[in-house]
Amino acid sequence: MRVIGGTSRGRVLKAPGGPTRPTGDRVREAIFDMLGSMAAVAGSTVLDLFAGSGAMGIEALSRGASSAVFVDDHPAAVAAVRANLEATGLDGAHAPVHRAEVLRWLERQLPGAAWDIAFVDPPYAFCAWPALLERLRARLAVLESDRPLDPGGHWEVLKHRRYGGTLVTVIGQAARNPPDVERGTC
Repeated sequence: MRVIGGTSRGRVLKAPGGPTRPTGDRVREAIFDMLGSMAAVAGSTVLDLFAGSGAMGIEALSRGASSAVFVDDHPAAVAAVRANLEATGLDGAHAPVHRAEVLRWLERQLPGAAWDIAFVDPPYAFCAWPALLERLRARLAVLESDRPLDPGGHWEVLKHRRYGGTLVTVIGQAARNPPDVERGTC
């Protein structure tokens, strides 16, 4: 696994092992091509949830994002993110790493806290998508799953692509919020 583009292009990233499923180079490149076509990355604030190795947030920083916040609850993942930030020279105040359970971390954020882009790549067995998307405050979110997701009334699907067993869905804040409808979970 390596950084695909930007100032840290070609730098090797360490995967933490354990329960993480790092986003492959090909899928990451496709995601950043999609975001690039939307002129979404340069100068953006980024949130990398279920960060694993931190590859998504690091790729965004390498491509000109102004800051990235990394959140994961596994100690090995947090250590890998910190090591990868240091190895790429992207560590510092603009890249804080938090060891926390994602839903609880989102609950503790200030009401006005928002990001330009959120990367959300939980384990495929994750079933709390409705709760997560209700709490998430971002202009765009890139979701990785193994199945189609209903983002709910606050979001609209902008793009989606399948790469092998991974379905990438890019969602944005809906222009208007329709009445809440009950959404199923796994």
